[in-house]
Amino acid sequence: MFNITRSNPLEEAFDNVFRAVPVWMPSRETRALAPTQIRMDVTENDREYVVRAEMPGVKKEEISVTIDGNEVTVSVEVKQEKDIKNGETVVHAERYYGKIQRVFALGQEVDEATARAKYHDGVLELTLPKKAIAAAKKVAVN
Repeated sequence: MFNITRSNPLEEAFDNVFRAVPVWMPSRETRALAPTQIRMDVTENDREYVVRAEMPGVKKEEISVTIDGNEVTVSVEVKQEKDIKNGETVVHAERYYGKIQRVFALGQEVDEATARAKYHDGVLELTLPKKAIAAAKKVAVN
């Protein structure tokens, strides 16, 4: 009986080249740690949208939310903390520092005057009330 396995020769060759690299060098798994975008869930009912965005390790002062019609922008800028003591050297660092922004459009305009934002345990929760849609008006033709 034959044993069939899948392999990717190019990937195996690349892995073999770096097999002797010290363990603190970024591997394929740790290179993906820098967030490419803010992860979020958006739900809606007939009155409002609710957005829950994961932002662990962020201070609420670092978060910015902008609403323009039906377009919402959520951004965060994390500054690098200087907590290295005299004589210490950074051996390995994976925490992300910098600016991340997410822009998305909703199906209906948001009433920015009554929008609310709450940040707790690394989750930003936005409550975005929908603007009332004006009913279609029928115009009489004379």
